[in-house]
Amino acid sequence: MDDVIRRRALVHGTVQGVGYRFSTEGEADRLGVDGFVRNRSDGTVEVEVEGTPEAVGQLLAWLEEGPTGADVSRVDVEELAPTGEGGFETRR
Repeated sequence: MDDVIRRRALVHGTVQGVGYRFSTEGEADRLGVDGFVRNRSDGTVEVEVEGTPEAVGQLLAWLEEGPTGADVSRVDVEELAPTGEGGFETRR
């Protein structure tokens, strides 16, 4: 798993109620990364993503903009150890 990384991103701004989770899952599937996306009670969206550095970087860059209707003010990213999780899902 040397070529696999995992990151947690907290996305701030107008990111709930605008299709952000649905769109993130679609983008993750397109990039072939694993992990999850979920809304948090504080109004942020949490994303954990695992895959190749290139694919993870592409999803993190996409999170900065998000789907039409989102207004992202910032994305906080932290490094995590890969878990070997398979697939990408939307969590509640």
